[in-house]
Formats: sequence, C-alpha cells, structure tokens
Amino acid sequence: MSRRWRIETALAALLRERAIPTLDELITILVMGREPSLATQVVEALLNNETYFFRDRTPFDLLAKAALPKLQQLRHATRRIRIWSAGCSTGQEAYSLAMMFAEDPQRWAGWTIDIVGSDVSESAVRRARDGVYTQFEVQRGLGITQMIRWFEESDDGWRAVEPLRRMVRFQVHNLLEPAPHPGQFDIVLCRNVLLYLNAERRGLVFDRIGQAIAADGWLMLGAGETVIGQTRRFEADPAARGLYRLNGTDSVSAVAMGA
Repeated sequence: MSRRWRIETALAALLRERAIPTLDELITILVMGREPSLATQVVEALLNNETYFFRDRTPFDLLAKAALPKLQQLRHATRRIRIWSAGCSTGQEAYSLAMMFAEDPQRWAGWTIDIVGSDVSESAVRRARDGVYTQFEVQRGLGITQMIRWFEESDDGWRAVEPLRRMVRFQVHNLLEPAPHPGQFDIVLCRNVLLYLNAERRGLVFDRIGQAIAADGWLMLGAGETVIGQTRRFEADPAARGLYRLNGTDSVSAVAMGA
C-alpha cells in the first residue's frame, strides 16, 4: 500500500496534466499502448535523479587507490581505459570520474580515457550532455578550487569546461538492454540503481554488465547493494573491498571471447 501511495504521489502532476482521473486508468492506457509518449513521461516522473559530484566520496577514493593504479599497469600496452557510469542521472558521477583523471595530467599523459554515462531518462541525459548546473548543484560535492577550475559561469549556470566535456559521452540506455558501445569496460559503476529493481531484473542487469565488462575489470555498486544472493556472475574482490570482479568461470569465458 505504501509503495502505491508513493507512485500516486510521483505521478499526481502527470495525471492532472493529461486529465487521467486514476492510476488504474493510467495503467490501462499504458497496457493498451495507445499513447507511446505517455510511457516515457511516466518513466521520467518515477525516476529518482538524486546525485551530486563525488557522491559519498569514499568510492572515488577506492577507485583512485585500488583500481586505477592496477589498471595503469594492466593497460600499459594500450594506454586506454574505458569506464561506464550506468544510471548516471544528470552526469555528476561521470564528470567526477573525468576530474579524477584531469587532475593528474602527468600520470595520464598519452592515455585515452573513455567515459560513457548512460541513463534511461532522456531529460537527464540532455542535461548531462549540456554539462550545465546550478550554483547549488555545482557546489554540492566540490570544493571552491575544483568548482573554479572545472566550471565556467554562464547565463544558464555553471558549465563544465570543454576539456572535461570531451572526456565523457552520454547516451540514453536501459540497463535491461545490451550495454553501450564499445563494451569491455575496465570499470563499471552501477550505484544506487539496483535498489529499484526486483530480483529477476537485477539478475538480468548483472548479466548485461557481465557481458560488457573486461575479464580483469571491476564493478562498483552502491553502499546498500551487493552481488551476494543476487548473481553468480560476480564475486567480491578480496584485495579491494567494495569492488567486484567476474567470478573465475566468467573471467575465463570473457578471455575466450577476446576480452
């Protein structure tokens, strides 16, 4: 009952706008498929786009201290790192990742850093591509030095500087579908997304990520999420608590497929 109340609250404005009297009637319209654009509006209304730069900070410290030094060794021959920020909302996580590399230019000189941010929300992805944030948003999670270095004040707000925007590309993507091109990501962040899915769909998302991650890559979940009891595709990395790797069998399979 409480969940239905939350849904009705989230959709109240849309119901008024479309002159749909009840949630049950909305469901009927969606099932009959008479108004495809309505389904998109419903998804947008239900999504929780809560995010901010360097959210929870600790996960970024973990990447900086555990994953990236190891990747620098593993990818020395290609000098290329691919990262997927899945469920990126309005882009703060992806830009935070870009800042991590941009703030250490000597270490990553000559490297190609590909960061893909994806979200099911079209409006969130549009905002992420624009890279424009309000004063409140840009200060949330950033110190004054980072704010001034990586953002320029404009008539619309604060916009990420061009070198930062060039490091990231954004696309609309549903996690239940095959992963974005090019796949074989070295790091996949899927934080605070699986909480909103049932067990069957969580399993499917893990399968999709498992197909898209490099054999020696890492998966990072949100603080309240885990692979335990959810999937056999991944297991905890004993050397980096908070990160997950493909289990032994899946790693072998990924190598065989050319990961």
